Amino acid sequence: MDLIWLAYPILGCFVGFLAGLLGVGGGLVTVPLLTLILQAQGIHHPDLHKIALASSTTTIAFTAFSSMRSHAAHQNVRWDIVKHILPGIILGTFIGAYLVHILPVSPLRAVFAMFAFYTAYNMLSSRLPKPSRTLPRSPALFGVGNAVGILSTLISAGGGFISVPFMIWCNVPTRLAIGTSAALGFPIALFAVVGYLLTADSAVSLPPHTFAYIYFPAVLGIAMTSMLVAPIGAKIAQRWDVAVLKKIFACLLIVLGIQMVYKMGTGT
Repeated sequence: MDLIWLAYPILGCFVGFLAGLLGVGGGLVTVPLLTLILQAQGIHHPDLHKIALASSTTTIAFTAFSSMRSHAAHQNVRWDIVKHILPGIILGTFIGAYLVHILPVSPLRAVFAMFAFYTAYNMLSSRLPKPSRTLPRSPALFGVGNAVGILSTLISAGGGFISVPFMIWCNVPTRLAIGTSAALGFPIALFAVVGYLLTADSAVSLPPHTFAYIYFPAVLGIAMTSMLVAPIGAKIAQRWDVAVLKKIFACLLIVLGIQMVYKMGTGT
């Protein structure tokens, strides 16, 4: 067996740890690294990025489920928030999938990069939100979810990078925000996978072991370790100081912001 196959379970460990620790899906890390691994395997296809994206999304469904169970066991999920914001996110992803073909993405990436850098600055400087600020009522939460779904789809960034800072901004405790984001990640990824499967007929001349752009050897290799490691990340999130969690999340936001700026500069 080629040693390159070991890259999948190693990547799964890293992605699973992030999912459990910070409540993010890990697509920010998985998609570019998965593209490199596929190329190293000798897999070349005009839609290689789409294969990496579909495969990453499928692994996120498994990872997020494991992370969600762990955070729920630690009572770190605000199910009331999930109930009101999830429908808006799901609708937003469908709207975003339509708008991505007609809207210029670069201005949106610029706005999100500024959001990422500003939010990271607030987290690193330990600035606290106004004590009087609370979550909006259910209709407004639906609208927030809609915006999260649209924006995350348009710029190919995980919704957790928006929903976690939003909840913290509304004075939801950091651990609850992370756990709630993990619970939101599973159904979102699941709906995305269903979308890929429903459009399978449009995918032609794909590499072996690939269906609906999903490369199943990669999914198996990543998911089998990410599902095991995600509970470890969730357990560590219970023990680490909240300030440390915020700093790690802020660093990821900076990385995401830099990635957005890079994509704007290269036009990718």
